[in-house]
Amino acid sequence: MINKDELDDILNDPLFNITDTEKKLFSLSEILILKANKQKTDYVAQKKECQDFYLYAPLFKQVHQELSRGKRSLVRYSEKNLKEGGFYIVSGVLAFLEKIINVHVDKSGHTDGRTRIVYENGTESDIKLRTLGKNIQHDGFVVTESKEYDNWSLDSFKVGDEDIHDGWIYILRSLSEEPEIANQKDLYKIGFSTTSVKERTKNSEYEPTYLMDKVEIVREWKTYNLKTQAFESIIHQFFAAARFNVKVYDLAGNEHKPKEWFVVPLPIIQTVIQRIIDGSIIKYHYNTQLQMLEEVDEQSEQLQSDKIDTAGWHILSLIIKEKYFKEILSGEKTIEYRELKQNKLSSYTWVEQESGIRYLKKYDAIRFYVGYHKDRDLALVEITDTTYDEDNQMIKYHLGKVLEVSIKER
Repeated sequence: MINKDELDDILNDPLFNITDTEKKLFSLSEILILKANKQKTDYVAQKKECQDFYLYAPLFKQVHQELSRGKRSLVRYSEKNLKEGGFYIVSGVLAFLEKIINVHVDKSGHTDGRTRIVYENGTESDIKLRTLGKNIQHDGFVVTESKEYDNWSLDSFKVGDEDIHDGWIYILRSLSEEPEIANQKDLYKIGFSTTSVKERTKNSEYEPTYLMDKVEIVREWKTYNLKTQAFESIIHQFFAAARFNVKVYDLAGNEHKPKEWFVVPLPIIQTVIQRIIDGSIIKYHYNTQLQMLEEVDEQSEQLQSDKIDTAGWHILSLIIKEKYFKEILSGEKTIEYRELKQNKLSSYTWVEQESGIRYLKKYDAIRFYVGYHKDRDLALVEITDTTYDEDNQMIKYHLGKVLEVSIKER
């Protein structure tokens, strides 16, 4: 047993003479203390079963129907679009922002608060408003309000004496029993003919453009004063990312790759044809992953201008070989593939803090550079969609319009 004198001798040992500087080595910094407190006190939102989901199920069904018919469309995220009663696509799931509570302005001057958001899978969450906005911005869309749009109004053209009937717009369905074709849902041929569609397709089983088989006429419209080449060019470019890639062989055994077949829901095709006729198609893109129309925002409306203002855009820079660069400019190459390697995770993906789930980053365009030399060619190309091939761990950037090109003189 140690007596008092022995204890005093131990405590008075020079070894225990600690300076103020040395004491700091045994204490947490203010930053670490704040971080520790924040980790303990911050509330993390969790998804849970929505007990009154039966009230919202009809709303989700209605919104899906309106999206599939083009009465609603998708737009890129803007903070002003976050509001009670709004619908959003978050990581491919339709969500309804039922209410916002405890609304306040944070230190950055942004409006924040807790939400009650209901998802179409029957769950709900009280995620923070700012976090919801970030999730939509990185991997989602805002769903626009419903717009009454009659898909069948093409039947009622008002034709005057000076109007000239110049052909037919048509939508066809293949009657082929080949599994690759017969099992493909929403497969249609979209085209224009100067003769009646029935007459044009009477020998379809002998023509590669009709997949060497009988076809069914799904819809057809008489057209007046329509520029044939312009129509076909616009609609085929609009649905380029949804083109059905198939090889067929004629009676002589020659290989053909028809380019007028697309995998798109019929109501969307009808709406797009209507919008081409009335000129409003320039305000939209087609989202192949969600099979919905995506409304072009104010920035994207500048795509036709000679000089693109890319302020606020998310642009991915990639090095590419000259061969593929030329194929992109010619329109031959419509998808850019990138392997999802460990050292590129931060470039191509992001992680949601609350759930820990990793998502693909959304980019508006890709700036392609040919090689690494100083005077290299470059081009800015629009991205219409981003998908992931899980089997091959490849990211697929679906390319749209070539916005800018710079070819250096050699």
